[in-house]
Amino acid sequence: MTYQLLDTVVLDRDLPQHGLEKGDLGAVVEVYDDEALEVEFVRASGKTQAVVTLTVGSVRPVLENDLVAVRSVPPETAAAGG
Repeated sequence: MTYQLLDTVVLDRDLPQHGLEKGDLGAVVEVYDDEALEVEFVRASGKTQAVVTLTVGSVRPVLENDLVAVRSVPPETAAAGG
């Protein structure tokens, strides 16, 4: 899969060190090559939770039948996001 800047992607695995879970939505903010992306994950408040370098295999495109949901981030990982 080839991604473009600002594509919305779905995280395909948990990243607990960043307070992220499989299924979280992110935006591609940098494309390094066909193998790596920089993805920003944002809280509902608009604050950045994390900006993470990921392989393309760690995300998937948003599908037509995907539904967006909101969840709380534990305080110790919320602090990591700023």
